[in-house]
Amino acid sequence: MKVELLEMTANPEEIIYSAARQCYSEKDAYKIFIEAKNIKKDKIRKFINEIVKSGHESVLEHVKFTFAISGVSRALTHQLIRHRIASYSQQSQRYVNMENFNYIIPPSIKNDKILLEIYQGILNEIKEAYKKLIRRFKELEMEGEIANQDARYILPNAIETKIVVTMNCRELINFFKVRCCSRAQWEIRDLAYEMLKICKENLPSVFEKSGPKCEYLGYCPEGEKFSCGKYPLKNEVIKND
Repeated sequence: MKVELLEMTANPEEIIYSAARQCYSEKDAYKIFIEAKNIKKDKIRKFINEIVKSGHESVLEHVKFTFAISGVSRALTHQLIRHRIASYSQQSQRYVNMENFNYIIPPSIKNDKILLEIYQGILNEIKEAYKKLIRRFKELEMEGEIANQDARYILPNAIETKIVVTMNCRELINFFKVRCCSRAQWEIRDLAYEMLKICKENLPSVFEKSGPKCEYLGYCPEGEKFSCGKYPLKNEVIKND
């Protein structure tokens, strides 16, 4: 898995500060933004910390991050695109020939010789079948787009893919709440922590305390059956009257 930051909004803290101040000021946001250049960074960051803590998250939507993600499976990206307040550009199996595709091996399979042998055997069979389909399409003079788009029907969820993802800060916080949880599927959880690391490095005033929802709440909302035990259960913290 490889996660790289392509771009993020310039002057993110000043933009968040200006957007938040606009809600309560007679001045226009542009003047507030210019004035913010002369305010000490520590003061702006403290202000943003309070915004995040208060839940006034709409102002965070004005700042976004764009990531280049590779070395992940289609199983992961099918989960990822369920986060709909985001933009995605994924490597196409229609325009890109997949004869030499790579694939992701889950740790549970990689650590068992028999499981690994079964897994790799099936994937190698699929790869050979895909090549046979492409060769037959060529014989029928149906190369390129038509061949790829129909041969791809046999490709597995395990196949490695590449995707560009853009999310605003508010959606990223929500993404981390859900996907950093120990109950999240292992691959997308690994991705979430890689993205979180980048966000914390580049905008700590927003993401310093980001992570699974239990870290925000102070308790586990998943219930006794699914709790990892790191935090107390909701009924242990919030007592009914």
